[in-house]
Amino acid sequence: MRNGKLAVDVKSVNFTPHEYSDRFEKLYAMLLDTIPSSVLLVDQNLRIVSANRNFLEKSRLSLEDTIGQRLERVFPDVIREKIDLNKRIRRVFEQNEPVNGERMTYRAPGVPIRIYYYSILPFSWQGIVDGAILLMDDVTEQVRLSEEVRRVERHLASIVESASDIVLSTDVQGKILSWNSAAERLSGYTADEAIGRCFFDFCANADKKEVRDIFTAIDIHEPSQMKECLLMTKDNNFIPVYWVFSPFRGDLNQTLGVVAVGRDLAERRKLEMKLLQSQKLTSLGIMAGGIAHEIRNPLAICSSTAQFLRDDNVTPAFRKECAEKICSSIQRISTIIENLLRFAHPSPNTHTNVNLVTLIKETMTLVNYHARIQKIETSMDFAGDVIMVQGVATLLQQVFMNLFLNAINAMPDGGLLLVSAEVRDHEAHIRVCDTGCGISQAHIDKIFDPFYTTSAIGKGAGLGLSICYSIVKQHSGTIEVESIEGKGSTFTVRLPIK
Repeated sequence: MRNGKLAVDVKSVNFTPHEYSDRFEKLYAMLLDTIPSSVLLVDQNLRIVSANRNFLEKSRLSLEDTIGQRLERVFPDVIREKIDLNKRIRRVFEQNEPVNGERMTYRAPGVPIRIYYYSILPFSWQGIVDGAILLMDDVTEQVRLSEEVRRVERHLASIVESASDIVLSTDVQGKILSWNSAAERLSGYTADEAIGRCFFDFCANADKKEVRDIFTAIDIHEPSQMKECLLMTKDNNFIPVYWVFSPFRGDLNQTLGVVAVGRDLAERRKLEMKLLQSQKLTSLGIMAGGIAHEIRNPLAICSSTAQFLRDDNVTPAFRKECAEKICSSIQRISTIIENLLRFAHPSPNTHTNVNLVTLIKETMTLVNYHARIQKIETSMDFAGDVIMVQGVATLLQQVFMNLFLNAINAMPDGGLLLVSAEVRDHEAHIRVCDTGCGISQAHIDKIFDPFYTTSAIGKGAGLGLSICYSIVKQHSGTIEVESIEGKGSTFTVRLPIK
């Protein structure tokens, strides 16, 4: 301390000139970023030399897309021409005088209109203007006028109209207040035809009571509700729609009405069927080797037995035994082919009586060889020979095929695959257990998501379990998983019995 002033020994700091330059540049950047205004430094060629964080956030531009760009690449032409920005900046360079007290309306892509109060200041070095500083303060809230409010409202309305999903609003009784373009396109009813009518009139009769209950629950301050139901179109057809009903409330938190957002599920169902077929082809490829082996065995028996029959010296009893072996082998081949064809070719999606015990046994025969070559022991435990459910046999077979293959793939070094089925609480409980690698807790909540897979690239598309989930849900059932990493997994499918 000298004469009351702080003295700094520059030699003790030991900074190189490059380090000093780098340090001052960092301090300059930090200073700019702490300024609550938007700051631009422009050179004589009207190129941006520097921009602070506030400007980048407001304009939604990156630093790379800003530095070195001309003003017209950053500011829309309509803004520059309206306030004659280029001319004002050049005048600052020529006259070395600031431009103060100007108002500018600016709108970055995807954000509401903002109003700025801007100034242009000369940046001089040794009496020569080296740059112009453009300072912009956001004064939107202070000077907002009714026209700006109306523009925002029109902007929000355009978002609703541009949405591909149905967006509509009703009062608490279900009277329709708004009806967007997507609703017009999907239903065939224009906004004029729909507004004023009751939303429940557009629901299928089987869904009306549950939808009314949802509106009642929302009216008593329940949170958003979700429901899949059919929407009636103008030509008296029905399309499946997944709805999310949300309350909108007033200043006193009273429920004023309901906002309903609906997504057309028809295209999604088509995509699910395509994914189902894709996954089925993958499963068929895995089974190809096993099926060939299963067929070769009875064919070999038929061939060797036929050679015995060609010998004239065989006894009648032995000849009869050979004929019986040929018949049983041919019957086994026929059963394998029938199971494969039933799995490969989907039947119409009409629910019929399905015996789960028979279906699971037939499915297991398709993967037995694949299990054996991986030294996996299979076991089945059923509470009786008949467990009847209502469903689509080929779809349910796809569920168990995927679960079996997943279990086999989880046991590359061998193990036990146990399948059990029983009836409990008016539901069929089917458990598929393996002693494989298990699923970590980090992944277990995501395994039913489409395209989520922990397999190596090329080993799986991540569709099998999501397809299982979708099929079981279509059959009004549930599928759950319990797993311990390193010890195995158990998948439980619950289906309502007939």
